[in-house]
Amino acid sequence: MSGTYRILVRDLIVPAEIGVYDYERGRPQRVRISLTVDATRDLDDPDITGVVSYEDLINGIKSVIARGHIELVETLGDMILDLCFQYDRVEGVMVRIEKIDIFGDADAVGVEMTRVRT
Repeated sequence: MSGTYRILVRDLIVPAEIGVYDYERGRPQRVRISLTVDATRDLDDPDITGVVSYEDLINGIKSVIARGHIELVETLGDMILDLCFQYDRVEGVMVRIEKIDIFGDADAVGVEMTRVRT
């Protein structure tokens, strides 16, 4: 028997080298990442092998960021979406990426991106 469930990662804050401007190169800045992942689950498998692990997702995001400078927030979003869809159980993902320290009069700026398995 199978079912669906939603994995939530809220407000993961990590340093990232991201941005198109020269002053953003070589200078990590804080980004806040939130994920909502819709996945299927084998209800007959009570072990972690029957689910997508949020720990694996978080470690994967950190690994993607550690690869080096990323020009656009949208590119980082695509990389995170690709990471999530490496898991066959994943049916849909929404990722929100926010640059926290960019504007003094805004809490954050960023994007939300979604993808579904077709």
